[in-house]
Amino acid sequence: MSSLRLFRQAARSARSFSTSSSSRRDIVQDLYIKELKAYKPAPVAKDAHLGAVKPFSPIQPPKPPTLPVDLAAELAAYDAAEPTKADGPATASSAGEFGQGAEAFLTFLEADVKPAEAHH
Repeated sequence: MSSLRLFRQAARSARSFSTSSSSRRDIVQDLYIKELKAYKPAPVAKDAHLGAVKPFSPIQPPKPPTLPVDLAAELAAYDAAEPTKADGPATASSAGEFGQGAEAFLTFLEADVKPAEAHH
């Protein structure tokens, strides 16, 4: 029974323990709030953006294409012109190793390809 009595006395003393409101105040928080209230930002100049922002200029719309004045004559000249043929066969340098023709190309494709040896 004595242990029960000690427990009750400890519970009462724990409940009656209180802290004063002055010791619970946070000094750092008070200093921070005081500095926030005292802060005055520097006024921004009206022309502060001039070095950082490019002035806006709207895009000029493209001009529509104009038809030639004598369209009928140009079409008649185009119809009357003879088509020209290509200058000649392609050179071997532009065709590379396949310049020999279709048969040489097919032979190359059908040739056995040796697998590259793996280096370990």
